[in-house]
Amino acid sequence: MLLELSVLALVCSVLALGFAVLRSRWIMKQDPGSEKVQEIGNAIQEGAMAFLRCEYKVLAVFVLVVAVLLGVSNQGALRLVAVSFITGAVCSGLAGYIGMRVATASNTRTAEGARKGLNPGLQIAFSGGVVMGLTVVGLGLLGLSSLFIIYTRVLGSEIVNLRESVLPVLNGFALGASSIALFARVGGGIFTKAADVGADLVGKVEAGIPEDDPRNPATIADNVGDNVGDVAGMGADLFESYVGCLLGAMVLGASMNDINKVLLPLLLAAVGIILSIGGTFLVRTKEGGDPQKALNMGTFGTAAAMLLLTAPICKFLLPDEWLNLFMATAGGLLAGVAIGMITEYYTSDARAPVKGIAKACQTGAATTMISGLGVGMASTALPVMFIVAGIICANKFAGLYGIAIGALGMLVTTGIQLAVDAYGPIADNAGGIAEMSGMDPDVRERTDKLDAVGNTTAAIGKGFAIGSAALTALALFAAFRATVGLDTISITDPLVMVGLFMGAMLPYLFSSMAMAAVGRAAFAMIEEVRRQFKDIPGLLEGTGKADYARCVDISTRAAIREMVLPALLGVVTPVLVGFFGGPEMLGGLLAGVTVSGVMLALFMSNAGGAWDNAKKYIEGGHYGGKGSDAHHAAVIGDTVGDPFKDTAGPSLNILIKLMSVVALVIAPML
Repeated sequence: MLLELSVLALVCSVLALGFAVLRSRWIMKQDPGSEKVQEIGNAIQEGAMAFLRCEYKVLAVFVLVVAVLLGVSNQGALRLVAVSFITGAVCSGLAGYIGMRVATASNTRTAEGARKGLNPGLQIAFSGGVVMGLTVVGLGLLGLSSLFIIYTRVLGSEIVNLRESVLPVLNGFALGASSIALFARVGGGIFTKAADVGADLVGKVEAGIPEDDPRNPATIADNVGDNVGDVAGMGADLFESYVGCLLGAMVLGASMNDINKVLLPLLLAAVGIILSIGGTFLVRTKEGGDPQKALNMGTFGTAAAMLLLTAPICKFLLPDEWLNLFMATAGGLLAGVAIGMITEYYTSDARAPVKGIAKACQTGAATTMISGLGVGMASTALPVMFIVAGIICANKFAGLYGIAIGALGMLVTTGIQLAVDAYGPIADNAGGIAEMSGMDPDVRERTDKLDAVGNTTAAIGKGFAIGSAALTALALFAAFRATVGLDTISITDPLVMVGLFMGAMLPYLFSSMAMAAVGRAAFAMIEEVRRQFKDIPGLLEGTGKADYARCVDISTRAAIREMVLPALLGVVTPVLVGFFGGPEMLGGLLAGVTVSGVMLALFMSNAGGAWDNAKKYIEGGHYGGKGSDAHHAAVIGDTVGDPFKDTAGPSLNILIKLMSVVALVIAPML
């Protein structure tokens, strides 16, 4: 049965990639718009792909160096971990490249589709997201199942071989995915926020021109940033969670000497792909309808179907434990849905927290900041309660393996979850293109409606990513303990306490590096936008042409330069602590960084999302609307929140998972 179910996972991964190809071909057949629309779209696509090429050149060197170190530091069959590492890195990078290319081709077609109606625009934007989502799960499961089949043939398929050689070697795949994810998230976040801050502060506040105005030199870089941050970056983030969660559950299953528990994650992932494809057909709306309801129908419909099918899947593989495993999976899935809904409450402009921030904007930037910080802090409570409930439920029914399966319950429908999330930046880009190309106001009205939903889906996606990161990190932590043979980790042990303190400190140090990097990059962008307004004749009057390429180049150079140090922090620290402090100190480090990182990530992501939508609420005509004093205060709050929600906050998800994966990979050497 091992070979049959592994092949089934392989077939479903190919099915996901095949459906992504069909969707991308359909997108390419849609009308790309007028010559001016295509010119703007091409500039965005060229900027995005140029950034990826620069980023991947740096990452190629990193991947080769780490692969050599992994090969040299291991003995015998364990040297294959280097092959797994390279494969994971290549699959993650390829998913980002494909998703970015299709997303940047979808934005002009979404704008043109919105000219015809709300549903045509929604279908194109969502299809662009579908390509990203299914490419991520397709390549993730394809790489994992392919290597699993090859390694079991080479190293043996008995449970002892799986436990001692196959899965330790396969952990390198997760390490490759995690490494690319951290660089992509940090680099993409720095790029997008440098451009966004420059465009907002100089364009909106100083020059008084609208968002996405073609006179603003940073506007193309801003649209490029939406793609590199929220398409490639989020894709790499969930690719890492998806792969890490699968491997964590498989390692724990092997440690329990039960081959069916090794196979269960693969079977759940395979079924999740099929249901995600089916869920895409539920996303439909009509003119004047609510796109949010259409997207919710696809997401929640897929989750409900997965919940129903989980019971027979568990009963098929583990008839004596199926009910307990079903309850653990259901607990994780329901906790993920709850976290997404809570995130929506704290970040939606239709809810009280954001309206409260908007009201505070009337008395200036200081009260805007105080109110937003308060909302961000308060928003950590309920998600943590649901994470805790999910952990307790999973552990009660199925122990540590149940926690891993609970995490998988959150992530098994990643295909459609990521599709909904990646839809957001495509809709945002479409609105910018509609504005810059001078389309009719009703087109911009439709794209704004799509974009408003995209802001909410992006916030929900970030909350969901944080929740899944917490359970994934816990599953990986449990796998690390099983690998090194630690039954308990006592906080009365001074070494463990040292690790706890160091781990709790790391998210703050990491975030400070990311925030400072955005500040430096934004300073250069602000200076450049001011220079162009001053030196290019007729630019503000609309007769001159901005140098968009220069702003894209500034963001690219800053992102590539600044992403290295924060990313290396996450890779090097667990290695040093593990080899010099031992498994106990490393266990304390992982516990500290997980708890501290989840809290800080929730706070930063939700505060940033709330500030952003408070600004949009005011721009909708409340408290004086655009250009008012309240609007100026809201723009400042949004500017502070930008690196919170799009750089430091989301990157923390990856930091805590990456450190757990690194610990799992080096565990056989400790």
